[in-house]
Amino acid sequence: MKLTGAQIIVETLIEQGCDTVFGYPGGAVLVIYDELYKNSDRIRHIITAHEQGAAHAADGYARVTGKVGVCIATSGPGATNLVTGIANAYLDSTPLVAITGNVPLSLLGRDSFQEVDIAGITMPITKHNYIVKDVRDLANVIREAFKIAKSGRPGPVLIDIPRDVQAASCDFERADVVNKFPYPKTNKQSVEEAVELINSSKRPYIYSGGGVVLADAGETVLELAKKIDAPIGCSMMGLSAISADYKGMLGMTGMHGTYHASRAKQEADLIIAVGVRFSDRATGNISKYSKNAKIIHIDVDSAEIDKNVTTYLGILGNLNDVVKAITDKVEPRQNPEWFAEIEKMKEHAKTPDDYKTKLVPRTIIEKVQEYTTPDTAVATDVGQHQMWTAQYYKFRNPRTFATSGGLGTMGFGMGAAIGSCIGRGEKKTVLFTGDGSFGMNLNELATATSYNLPLVIVVMNNKVLGMVRQWQSLFYGKRYSNTTLNRKTDFVKLAEAFGATGLRATTVEELDKALETAFEIDTPVLIDCHIEMDEMVLPMIPPGGSIDDIIIK
Repeated sequence: MKLTGAQIIVETLIEQGCDTVFGYPGGAVLVIYDELYKNSDRIRHIITAHEQGAAHAADGYARVTGKVGVCIATSGPGATNLVTGIANAYLDSTPLVAITGNVPLSLLGRDSFQEVDIAGITMPITKHNYIVKDVRDLANVIREAFKIAKSGRPGPVLIDIPRDVQAASCDFERADVVNKFPYPKTNKQSVEEAVELINSSKRPYIYSGGGVVLADAGETVLELAKKIDAPIGCSMMGLSAISADYKGMLGMTGMHGTYHASRAKQEADLIIAVGVRFSDRATGNISKYSKNAKIIHIDVDSAEIDKNVTTYLGILGNLNDVVKAITDKVEPRQNPEWFAEIEKMKEHAKTPDDYKTKLVPRTIIEKVQEYTTPDTAVATDVGQHQMWTAQYYKFRNPRTFATSGGLGTMGFGMGAAIGSCIGRGEKKTVLFTGDGSFGMNLNELATATSYNLPLVIVVMNNKVLGMVRQWQSLFYGKRYSNTTLNRKTDFVKLAEAFGATGLRATTVEELDKALETAFEIDTPVLIDCHIEMDEMVLPMIPPGGSIDDIIIK
């Protein structure tokens, strides 16, 4: 059958299993939007308040569903507004397809109105990108984009489509959903070496990263941990893959990880790292990082092995297959002495529990969790509230945490919460944010209220840029240069102006009442929680430091 380029775009998206796209219309994509209108019973479009919000929403949708997220923007500023969201997806390995319109082929390169070389701009932050100059290539380009986005180490792909290509016609034939590219072959000898290393270790430690979430490999890693009786520490991106209820789950490691998770990793004689990239926030001073441990690094991306940390053994392949092969061959064991050491580490950094009567970050997060279920999706922005969430929220189900790890994008939260909520069938979704981060994306409240999404937005309001202030307190002589916001914005009135319910909490009792209301209604609720400006995220390993330099109190 003969279809226009715009029709091919819609048909191919549906063919590839896309049920929702996020975007914002404009002149260079009007033909596409006309087809989305005609096919609104087959594919849903969510219009956000800003294209960056659309990219973050597609990102959040992909994280909680495991599917490829899709966003659409017009040419010029519409396309450039996607850039931060695309970069965020790239650094967190989120499968994403971004579709942009552009000026007609005859006007490309002529500085036409709203023309920009978006392919050139995004080349460093995409797995691949395309400029489609022939409508006959369009369907296969979209299929290939989906294949690339979800294969191996996932990531974003951009497709730039000039306006006349969208309007041109050609024959179209439906195809099947594309499969992923084959995983790299695993060296069997490497698996045997890993088994020998594990069997001979006395203090094994599993370091689980975001790759475990992406590969849905949490259960596989947990089986290995149980068989060899090993503790598990995770990167921030690795949270949710393995339930916090596992007796050996130590929580997050690194700069703001728990003391016992980081100390145990330092004291281990063998680290089994699965789907991690050993970022600077996770390792601190590389020369002192786990220097007494042999490291087995299992990853799907060969570029990550030996990139930041020199490993004893690198194993390339499908995480599920590699870990299962190792688990099948290792000897079952118990490590009571190793766990006894870890219990002492926990006692060393134990904090009093008198916080429960005060409205402090830990109280807020634990109170919110009393109202959620294990499958509740939780999103964050970036800053202190993000670290507090990673420390105190007990994730029990995979793909329930959407946060910006690699790029650290303030402004990620509202879009991600919207995408997560829609991806989860519009079930109750929580966003933890700070007044600084929220100021960068509060326009997306318009999206949440327009679609009556059941979001609970918890603003930790300390009237400062908390994380930067913390660094200024610790390392810059308390010279608070431009971090004291003290803005006059009334978040409760702001929420009401957008059409949401606004509530305020200055005590634990007020928070309880606000949460009761928030979880009873199915429309957006914002809770403005007032906390002290000098609350710090601790523990903290100073930048360039090691576990020996950790600040606990």
